[in-house]
Amino acid sequence: MSGERLLTWRPRLTVRLRLTLSYAGLLVVSGAVVSCIIWLVFRIVPNYPLTAANPRDLRAGPPPTRGEILDLVVKLSAWSLGFLAIVGLAGGWLLAGRMLRPLQEITAAARRAASGSLDHRVGLTGIRDEFTELSDTFDEMLDRLQAAFEQYRRFASNASHELRTPHAVMKTMLEVAQADPEHQDVPELVKRLAETNQRGIDIVETLLSLTALDNREIETDPLDLAAVLRSAWPALSAEAAEAGVTLTAEVSESVVEGNEILLHQLVTNLVQNAIRHGGGTVSAHVLPGRLEIRNDGDVLAAEQVRTFAEPFAKRRYGAGHGLGLALVARIVEVHRGRLELTPEPDGGLTATVVLPAANLDG
Repeated sequence: MSGERLLTWRPRLTVRLRLTLSYAGLLVVSGAVVSCIIWLVFRIVPNYPLTAANPRDLRAGPPPTRGEILDLVVKLSAWSLGFLAIVGLAGGWLLAGRMLRPLQEITAAARRAASGSLDHRVGLTGIRDEFTELSDTFDEMLDRLQAAFEQYRRFASNASHELRTPHAVMKTMLEVAQADPEHQDVPELVKRLAETNQRGIDIVETLLSLTALDNREIETDPLDLAAVLRSAWPALSAEAAEAGVTLTAEVSESVVEGNEILLHQLVTNLVQNAIRHGGGTVSAHVLPGRLEIRNDGDVLAAEQVRTFAEPFAKRRYGAGHGLGLALVARIVEVHRGRLELTPEPDGGLTATVVLPAANLDG
């Protein structure tokens, strides 16, 4: 076994070591090139006897020959190359460590993120270079991941509560009926059980719809948003009349690229949300490439409105299972559109859906 490990062992060349060897190698090669040039220059010099310009300088001895000078050049070059190699290795190691320090900080942050800690940020400062750009990109990714995980935790907590509530309510009603069956209004009990059961079914079906939109591509065709609104209008008008809400519409031709079933669901959810959670008036406007649904009501804070498209956000603004706007947001996303929820200064909310225009040239 130890022999196999020795055979499979490979030296670990870190980036810092490779950069150090590269710096030192480049320095030595550059010095060798300069030494070769000097040596070649002396080789070209004619091999004439060298004499001093001033005869009195000959007292120290005869002048050196070209061969002696070449030997001295070679010897000094060898010592210089050795010195450059030492300087290149030492300086390259320090320089590479300094240059790679930001990468080590990013690696440490990545390890913390991999262990589940998403609250740490690299936050490199200084000169804008590739490392600071990588740091900013990594921090932005951590921001998105942290927001997504927090939203997932809220979703899981709220989903478990919402799915448990109808069953708990039905269980309580049945236990009360079993405890005193003679004094029960059976038709009313059946009606309440049916409503509670339907609430659970609606939650499950909406969750399945959200999941389905995450896992498939949609087929789109040129559609008129005004026609989609007209097809959903009878049912919406009936619900508005039952709730005592005034429902109005102003439409113009608006041909977009979309899926008819999903856009019908989008329009229905938006108008129902306005009817159920607004005041006494709801207006729908179809403009080129956009749909606007406005309802009056209480003054809403911008921070509060930003959570409305999250699943199970109903605790923040009223009754219902809180999945209507979440489904709308997902439908808009798969259509590559944009959903804007804007609180009005005088109260109420305006929901604006912007969808890509249909390409009618093809």
